[in-house]
Amino acid sequence: MKIKSLLSLLLIAGSATVSYAQAGWNWPEGQEEIAQEKNVIYTDNMKAKNYEACREPLNWLIVNAPDLNKSLYQNGAKIYDALAKKSKDKAQKAMLQDSAMLTYDLRAKYFGQKAAVIDRKVYYAYYYYKDEAEKYPEVYEMFKEAFELNGAKILDNNCVAYMDLMRRYKEQDENAISDETVIATYEQISTILDQKEAKGKNLDKLETIRENVDKLFTSIVDVDCDFIANTLGPKLEQDPNDLKLAKNIFKLSVAGRCMEDPVFLASAKVIQSQEPDFGVAKLVGMKEKQAGNYEDALAYFNQALELTDDETKKAGLFLDMADVYAKSHQAAKAREFAMKAVSADPSKKEAYTLIGNLYFSSFDKCKQNKNKVEDRAVFIAAYEMYAKAGNQGGMANAKAQFPSMEDIFTYDMNVGDPVSIGCWINKTVKVQKRD
Repeated sequence: MKIKSLLSLLLIAGSATVSYAQAGWNWPEGQEEIAQEKNVIYTDNMKAKNYEACREPLNWLIVNAPDLNKSLYQNGAKIYDALAKKSKDKAQKAMLQDSAMLTYDLRAKYFGQKAAVIDRKVYYAYYYYKDEAEKYPEVYEMFKEAFELNGAKILDNNCVAYMDLMRRYKEQDENAISDETVIATYEQISTILDQKEAKGKNLDKLETIRENVDKLFTSIVDVDCDFIANTLGPKLEQDPNDLKLAKNIFKLSVAGRCMEDPVFLASAKVIQSQEPDFGVAKLVGMKEKQAGNYEDALAYFNQALELTDDETKKAGLFLDMADVYAKSHQAAKAREFAMKAVSADPSKKEAYTLIGNLYFSSFDKCKQNKNKVEDRAVFIAAYEMYAKAGNQGGMANAKAQFPSMEDIFTYDMNVGDPVSIGCWINKTVKVQKRD
């Protein structure tokens, strides 16, 4: 216990306020030569990985020259960690791990940079103490402070470690951390990961970390559709501008397949209002379309159009908008947007089917009951659209409604004669007969 007691005594002895040491080396007055000698001995042995031989000179420097140089504590942490890993004795291993932890405290005390130091400290604290339940309260408080001080600068791996520590702590004591606290911490970590990803670096690694954080969260808190709707939903209603909460509801709803719940749509709208995104705008538009809220659907589809320069994506949106106009009985607008879809992406052949359906269903609306050939010309127009789409079924159905040869003869017309379709279609086709 000698190492631990020496460091503990040093902490107690130096409990008064300390001015941070200046950059460089602060050799102890009157003991410069012995301090330099001790420094050479321990650093040479450290380079040779003879960590046991580092102990005596390192301890002497920690006690007699605590503000020598921050490398004293950087190296000290490495030495104690190496000794702890090598030790087979459980008590000695614990003592060495505790000593490593104390080097971080001393470094922050004498050389500042507390945020960076505690970030490193909790990284090792998790691995040292993750299986020691009696340490969970202490390590949990360390993590809280580390995340508060560092924010998005926290070490990537500490995000997973923090969530896993909470999982272990809550398994050991169900009342140690409330579900609300777990949710808040999860939101904090999710935001930090968002900020890290925004820098565009290590994206694959961060994606894996996020997946692990998500899995740990759902293993700590029983997240199902009822939880999202009844626990998180009311919070969003209370503060409809809470972007972090909205993002978490959105993500958890997707993961839990709760996308039909109203709170999912509400969360998507909050996200879209504060951080406009093509995918979210389109999703909300589709949801509103499914609900029959056509005006709102068009509004979100228009937002999505403004958020992309991709012609293929635009074509998909134009087709969705055409469908909305068709469902709201605005046939001319539906045709207009279907043609926009084909113009943006000629492969969108289904746009022609949509137009064909519009023509086919316009018979009752457009017929004049004066000339059967002219009235049935809408089916010829529909056939032409189905043909462009390659829709064999549509073509067959339309052809079955063509005027008969008897009708063509009765109205003194011939196959191939031009016939104009008025109504909203306003198109000329050539007379064709059904088989």
